Amino acid sequence: MSSFVSYDGTRLAYDLVGNGPLLLCLPGGPGRASAYLEDLGGLAKERTLVRLDARATGHSEVPADPASLRFDRLARDVEALRAHLAADGADVERIDLLAHSAGCLVAQVYAASSPERLRSLVLVTPSDRLQGGCRADVEAIRRSRAQEPWYPDAAEAHAALSDAPPGQQQALVRATRPFFYGRWDERTRAHAATADGQSSKRAELGFGAGTTGVDAAAVREVLQRSAFPVLVVGGGRDALTGVASVHTVASWFPAARAEVLPRAGHFPWVDEPEAFRAAVAPFLAAAAA
Repeated sequence: MSSFVSYDGTRLAYDLVGNGPLLLCLPGGPGRASAYLEDLGGLAKERTLVRLDARATGHSEVPADPASLRFDRLARDVEALRAHLAADGADVERIDLLAHSAGCLVAQVYAASSPERLRSLVLVTPSDRLQGGCRADVEAIRRSRAQEPWYPDAAEAHAALSDAPPGQQQALVRATRPFFYGRWDERTRAHAATADGQSSKRAELGFGAGTTGVDAAAVREVLQRSAFPVLVVGGGRDALTGVASVHTVASWFPAARAEVLPRAGHFPWVDEPEAFRAAVAPFLAAAAA
């Protein structure tokens, strides 16, 4: 792992995976270390993934100020990482940025605060929290999996989650994880099993704290004037953030394209690595041309 000191003195960790032009990668969770991104389904064969561990996750330090864990504040760390890479001689006057799930909130705030720094933006299974979305299609996506053998146990665990005491919640979340994937086999089970060791409760709770201070309308106003190309990737079987959110988030950008991989879930590079690469790699190549 490499590291740098961010704007407030907090040391943050990142690693470099792959070969080719840099692609800065923001994990989701919220509060999950970036290792779960793996090589993004082989995308690292043609891009160098710069996988950032957000503050208080993975190998990054816990900040002195808990308020700096809020998602809009995390955008400042993206700019600090870009400046660090530039100081090391990297060509990052403008960056290609990829974010997953909750990390898409950070990416959107960064895009609004520093649109001149973006060459392209990829948002993977995004949260539509900034857009005021309600994930209206998620329940229907869950029910569409009713014939799968794991469904009864996962559905029962999901129904019990809202009223469960804190001590039981983690076990119930584990039981619902088949809903996060487009298929539930040895590969996806192994990926799901890494979540417990990669997650930071401190970072998760801080991510959304006090978000009434985030001016979504101001963010939207800037993004709707942006010129950089945007690709929003979703999974047709994503029973965590759904498919409607993909189109809702894309609607905030004038140069956005939405692409839904029908057989993928919330982690499309795990479920459908070839289809994921086929969607993302040409988009990045075109943006760099």
